[in-house]
Amino acid sequence: MGTKVTVISTSERKRDEAVTRLGADAFLVSRDPKQMKDAMGTMDGIIDTVSATHPLLPLLGLLKNKGKLVMVGAPAEPLELPVFPLIFGRKMVVGSMVGGIKETQEMVDLAGKHNITADIELISADYVNTAMERLAKADVKYRFVIDVANTMKPTP
Repeated sequence: MGTKVTVISTSERKRDEAVTRLGADAFLVSRDPKQMKDAMGTMDGIIDTVSATHPLLPLLGLLKNKGKLVMVGAPAEPLELPVFPLIFGRKMVVGSMVGGIKETQEMVDLAGKHNITADIELISADYVNTAMERLAKADVKYRFVIDVANTMKPTP
């Protein structure tokens, strides 16, 4: 689709899966100072999915001038947002929870056209408490999705 995708992670653990299975063009370890320095100012945009408290300054440094950091993760604690990198680099930080019906349909159409699928763990509603315990222990590889249709079926 013409976009170079770089996966950013705190460790090497996800490199093989990101590049080999998911098709990322590059992989960047955010805790590696040399890798971060080499990648400074190279990205047009970053989609930040991290739901834990984390520093934004290193991510802003990765952006080119006029770059955009899109926050979709929701940390429980407020994040510190350094202003000078935004002002001097004309960078933007925006947030997104969900799109409207039109945007959602466009995303679904794009995913269908390019055979893009999501890695999820499908669970029933009666598994929600266990899922919450697993979330607290960071024992979730991707995302839980509750199978509402099958959960709500009447029992025979």
